[in-house]
Amino acid sequence: MLKQELEKALNEQLKWELYSGYLYLAMSAYFEDQGLEGFAHWMKAQTAEEYMHAMKFYKYIFERDGRVILEEIPAPPYTWDSPEAVFEHAYKHEQEVTDRINKLMSLAKKHEDYATENFLQWFVEEQVEEEASFKAILNKLKLIKGDPQALFYLDNELAQRPLDLNLLMTQV
Repeated sequence: MLKQELEKALNEQLKWELYSGYLYLAMSAYFEDQGLEGFAHWMKAQTAEEYMHAMKFYKYIFERDGRVILEEIPAPPYTWDSPEAVFEHAYKHEQEVTDRINKLMSLAKKHEDYATENFLQWFVEEQVEEEASFKAILNKLKLIKGDPQALFYLDNELAQRPLDLNLLMTQV
């Protein structure tokens, strides 16, 4: 059984994962408007991954005899100055997610909730991967400095990311 403080924090993280998916979907829409279908595709894949993360929290809270409480998700921004600005925003967002996961881990340790620590370990490792992938694309965008030809090639590269919407259902 989850301690009340931990249950509340896990519900907050569930909300944050849903917001992350919402944010990346807004970024996908921005890229669609810009005619960058590969960037849009990459962000749609990221959206699906974030919703899968949310479903992991959803399922875990119930498995620990907790109660899922869904709260209002704020609207994400919908416009940026450039693809680089989008990935700068996303990279900072992922750093914030990492900070939140670390705080959850500290809370689980405080309550000596080893099951929750074990559950969160997957997210600790996932955040290393998430930050690295966003940073790699951001570095490429900084390197090409808005060069249209290079942007075209990067757009094609990002279009190759697998998009598996079945990810969402594997966690339910």
